[in-house]
Amino acid sequence: MKPLLHSVFAALLCVSVHASAGAVAPDPAKLKLHSANVLVMSAGDETPIYSKNPEFVTPIASITKLMTAMVVLDAKQPPNELLTVDIPDLDMLKGSHSRLRLGVELPRSEMLRLALMSSENRAASALCRYYPGGTDTCVLAMNAKAVALGMSLSHFSDPTGLSSDNMSTARDLVKMVRAASEYPQIREFSTTPAALVDVPPTGRSVAFHNTNALVRGGTWDIQLQKTGFIREAGRCLVMMANVASKPVVIVLLDSFGKLTRIGDANRIRHWLETGEALQEAKPAHRKKVLAKHRYSERQLS
Repeated sequence: MKPLLHSVFAALLCVSVHASAGAVAPDPAKLKLHSANVLVMSAGDETPIYSKNPEFVTPIASITKLMTAMVVLDAKQPPNELLTVDIPDLDMLKGSHSRLRLGVELPRSEMLRLALMSSENRAASALCRYYPGGTDTCVLAMNAKAVALGMSLSHFSDPTGLSSDNMSTARDLVKMVRAASEYPQIREFSTTPAALVDVPPTGRSVAFHNTNALVRGGTWDIQLQKTGFIREAGRCLVMMANVASKPVVIVLLDSFGKLTRIGDANRIRHWLETGEALQEAKPAHRKKVLAKHRYSERQLS
């Protein structure tokens, strides 16, 4: 009788283990993503859940600003010190738009919030320019921190991500996201949906919004995020979020189309929660979704 009981117990244990494993890692074959380079990893134990070209080196656009934010915070400069937007902060490379005009003065903490939330290139540039030793020293610190984090296939050329020489891989960016999540200000500022900022010397209050539609939508539990886009990099998105009651890091690089990275993120969440593929929207519904979100997409984010 005892051998029979042992056999039944072993079988039940086996089923339990497999069920638990299935809940953590659904069938990757069911997940169809449009981003060229993807890595989904458990944030707690660095267990890869899904990968697609995770070692491919590619431009990362404004994802760069997470590294900029870390080295700026590491310098421990006064958060209330006023920084002035000046000529060196103008984008002579891509000609991108900014709502921070020449001569605008804002506290360092506000510049940091705008760089992370709204991907303001002039804010990121000013933060690095006011770094001890200036922009060149700041970029050196960014590369040194990448080495310290084990980001062996990454390189940073400027603090904004406008340069296509800012390169990394999905696997390296998981390391960067995990490191950035240790900074409370980065978590807070990158997930702020919107903010009304008094912009001197005009005295006007200007509304800034998060470049990530998932943050603005409020249906995700996002702990940290950053979007990015330049033509050479495609649409990019990195996030640390709680999905299916577990913290995961999601890296999506080189997505084609304005909504593809958002669609891929939603496909990943549905797959993690249900183990099944998310059904594609019908054409008529897709047109409505595109019309709804088109107004909020920026040329550079």
